[in-house]
Amino acid sequence: MPKSAISSIQCPGLQSIRITLPGYGILLSIVLFCPCNTAFAQEEVQIKEITATLSANFTAEDLAELTEQLSFYLKYPLDLNRTSPEQLKELFFLSPLQINNFFTHIRLSGKLKDVLELQAIAGFDVTIINRLLPFIKVKEELPLDFSKAGKGVSELTLRYGQLLEKQKGYNDLPGSRYLGTPEKLLLQYRYRLNNQAALSIVAKKDAGESFFSGNSKSGFDFISGSFALYNSGRFKKIVAGDYSLQFGQGLSLWSGSSFGKGDDVAGIAKKDTGLKPYTSANEYSFFRGTGATYSLLKSIDLTGFISLRNLDASLTNSAEGIQQLSAISTSGLHRTAAENEHKGKLGLLLYGAAITYNKNSLDLGITAHHSSYQHEFITGTQRYKQYNFSGRELTNLGLHYNYTFRNIYFFGEAAHSIPGGTAVLTGAMASLSPRISAIVLFRNYEKEHISFYNKAAGEGSTAANEKGVYTGLHINVTKKWTLSAYVDVFWFPWAKYRVDEASSGYELTGRITYKPDKKFKALLSYQTKHSQQNEGSGKLVNPIADLRKDNCRLEGNLTLNRKITLQNRFEVTRYQKGIATAEYGYLFYQDVAWRPMSSRISANLRLAFFHTPSYNSRIYAYEDDVLHATGSGIYSGEGIRSYFNLSYNLSRQLRVWGRYAVYVYPGMEKTGSGLEEINGNKKSEIKLQLRYQF
Repeated sequence: MPKSAISSIQCPGLQSIRITLPGYGILLSIVLFCPCNTAFAQEEVQIKEITATLSANFTAEDLAELTEQLSFYLKYPLDLNRTSPEQLKELFFLSPLQINNFFTHIRLSGKLKDVLELQAIAGFDVTIINRLLPFIKVKEELPLDFSKAGKGVSELTLRYGQLLEKQKGYNDLPGSRYLGTPEKLLLQYRYRLNNQAALSIVAKKDAGESFFSGNSKSGFDFISGSFALYNSGRFKKIVAGDYSLQFGQGLSLWSGSSFGKGDDVAGIAKKDTGLKPYTSANEYSFFRGTGATYSLLKSIDLTGFISLRNLDASLTNSAEGIQQLSAISTSGLHRTAAENEHKGKLGLLLYGAAITYNKNSLDLGITAHHSSYQHEFITGTQRYKQYNFSGRELTNLGLHYNYTFRNIYFFGEAAHSIPGGTAVLTGAMASLSPRISAIVLFRNYEKEHISFYNKAAGEGSTAANEKGVYTGLHINVTKKWTLSAYVDVFWFPWAKYRVDEASSGYELTGRITYKPDKKFKALLSYQTKHSQQNEGSGKLVNPIADLRKDNCRLEGNLTLNRKITLQNRFEVTRYQKGIATAEYGYLFYQDVAWRPMSSRISANLRLAFFHTPSYNSRIYAYEDDVLHATGSGIYSGEGIRSYFNLSYNLSRQLRVWGRYAVYVYPGMEKTGSGLEEINGNKKSEIKLQLRYQF
């Protein structure tokens, strides 16, 4: 057990009594519940602190899925003596090394008697324990069964949103236009029975889509549902409906959300969860059918799956009159006649299996799946498409591993596609000392490799035509100062989109955090990315030019009292291509949050000023929203951004949110382009959300 003492561990809504264990010099806290009800006031705060840095790398739907997981475990904390690796992986701020160290400790030392025994586990410092405390507990409980199904929990969410200004696409004009109404609607229902069963229904209508008319006569344009059973005999999981598959490091088979390069340097090593029900409103990244995970032996699991669904696609006719696939659409938007024409045009049958071995500190896995498409893929004539997939049949194979030796976590995967080539990545994560951790990852993806369901680490999104080395470092310099940095060097042996020849580049990011106490936090970060791109377009000979993007950010958070929190940011961006003059942009905003701990009501406000010469120098910034609708705002052009969020707890089960957000572009007569064009210099939106838990 480490000799260093934790001076205090705080959890919102809790009080603590500190004691010292004789002989260990470790200061622990006995946690007592505060009599006031603080859950509603603190829910958004705790989730925001974890997810704010992720918003630029995730779609709004995928980020909503992550926040919903955290919300569930806030209300129903994980029992550390009864949890599984898959459940701890859903607390995505934990690294694979920390999760492995936790289960090694349980195996060698037995069950925990108090959550603060986490101090004795390598990799669990004060910061990570404080972040973890709201989502965990240590408590003995009797197993549930279906005779007590009434003890399950249900959650119903209804959301409405709409732009207040009329966009060009809603005018009754000849040519392309929106066929539906401007409202955005979302309906979600969730039911969970501890670790035994789960039911999910998601229905969504995007702005511009029809509702009970046109191609959506039955109502919502997108409907998704899943039902899952857990721990039923030797079946660990059975899922019917829509589901995700996440294995290895994402080279061969991974659907749904996934981390990449970001502020958390350890996030580059993926934490696979295998088969899981799909609960996101993202309309592309899922499978539809059935899957099951069966325990063959104590340490060996077999997962089988089959999926049959229709994808949105653009088709062309060959000289022989055969329909061929020219492009797959992943947006899920069906607003215009052309978008509706592409809806569900490509049938896909996918089936396969994965076998995994897990014992002590070693995990091994083999995946194999086959895809059969209704129409034939064509590669196109562009140089960068020469090695793209052609045909109708594709087989993907993968072999992945992870192994912990002392304080080093090794991980990797090798994948092969038929037709196609091979892709390999391997890495290691190590706790060099109680304060220093490091990670290194090597990757080599052949240009012939093909995988449509991958989220592997890399600069590109296809796990093909790329080589690279990623190294990251995280240092707890003192209790007040934290430093993290990474550098990623990458090469592309063949042409890629907007680059007609081989190219290379690198990305460097550094981040310093200063937190002297619970009330104040300051952050300084710098990122520079050097890559290459075609000098122009439409040229017979198109040389590549150097491309450079820089971002520098200074951010401060101050808690004035129990009710008011302030946050501000000043960010500068620089963009330069070739010998052209560099362009500079900036963003400044002030946030004010009012969240009384014992009140039914909470609110927050932002006022932002921004200026970027073009979309190339745009800036992304996390924005508060109604619960689970958080995402990243795009600040481009010159203007003012403001929003106001209000939340009110009508009862213990019923809660309502409201939001008003506006962009103002002084001096402009129109905003947006194409069908999204608005007459005037303002673009504003309202949202209303209702959640009922029972």
